[in-house]
Amino acid sequence: MRRDAALLAAAERGAAPVLRAFAFSPPGITLGMNQTPARELDLGRCAADGVGWALRPTGGRAIFHAQEWTYALAVPRDHPVWGGSSEDAYGRASALVLRALVRLGVPATQVPRRGGDAGTPGGRGSTAAPCFASTARHELVVGECKLVGSAQRRTARAYLQQGSILLGDGHLRIADYLSLAADARERVREALRRAAGTAAPWLGSTPPLERFADALQAEIGPRSTRVDGASGAFLLTVSGTGSYTAPVA
Repeated sequence: MRRDAALLAAAERGAAPVLRAFAFSPPGITLGMNQTPARELDLGRCAADGVGWALRPTGGRAIFHAQEWTYALAVPRDHPVWGGSSEDAYGRASALVLRALVRLGVPATQVPRRGGDAGTPGGRGSTAAPCFASTARHELVVGECKLVGSAQRRTARAYLQQGSILLGDGHLRIADYLSLAADARERVREALRRAAGTAAPWLGSTPPLERFADALQAEIGPRSTRVDGASGAFLLTVSGTGSYTAPVA
């Protein structure tokens, strides 16, 4: 999360847009920047199980990051290709990820309108539903199940969009660490199981991150420069001022 915050800070200074693809190792939890860890999580259980957590530099709600591909896109707001309004930025980033997934054989589609909010059953009054319990406009689904969750933060000069693409059932573990009674955790787990889908039937549960980076770069085209980091982070720097158009399914 510190790396993504640093990308946002660089974009605020006018750096070229950067798209980072990565995975969590070891698995862990992130919360939206406006959430309160002590309110949302059973911090004692997290500590006992050795599960790390962090606040994201974007909004949204709790996610257990396991069996997924994750991305972050940092862009100056006045960039002629990737800048623009919040609506434009959400749509453009989601369309790029959608095209990359379709290229890999995943029959994903984009949510055309805001979906419902599942809420957190049996919560203690202030615990929010996990991210993958509901869908919003521009998020990606397989059938009627949420496949990609995303959140955005905008500053005066730049924006950062982060997203998670489910490749298995690891995200269900968030139910074990929410600040809920035991029976409510099971209801949350089942709600998540019904609401969320994964790309595993088409990609397997442990596809290499390189496949995602390759697909993203193929969709961005020759205007990108790629850096494969030793830590497994793939950075695609988008240059040029040409237009980028991606159809929305």
